[in-house]
Amino acid sequence: MSERVVNISRARFTVGELVHHRLFDYRGVIFDVDRNFEGSEDWYRSVARSRPPRNKPWYHVLVHGHPHTTYVAERNLELDDSIEPIEHPLLLEYFSEFEDGRYLLREPFN
Repeated sequence: MSERVVNISRARFTVGELVHHRLFDYRGVIFDVDRNFEGSEDWYRSVARSRPPRNKPWYHVLVHGHPHTTYVAERNLELDDSIEPIEHPLLLEYFSEFEDGRYLLREPFN
């Protein structure tokens, strides 16, 4: 696990958890966490239309059934009620297995 993820104590969700996007109704798995918004001002203005707070955690999410990832504010996520795995082409890049409704991080190669 990266040091950046370990130090995020105020984040509601952790890497490997299944989440549901409240506004856009999709499932996914968190693969990274930012303590605060780390995107550009242009991206925030054009994409983050609900204007979620920048000083709260934001999450990088692999979207179930699609090849893309998303960057989502904490307030737009909730835990996914399903314990079913997701389908995404990058799963094996980040995770080694799916156990008890969550993904386990792949050990880094040194």
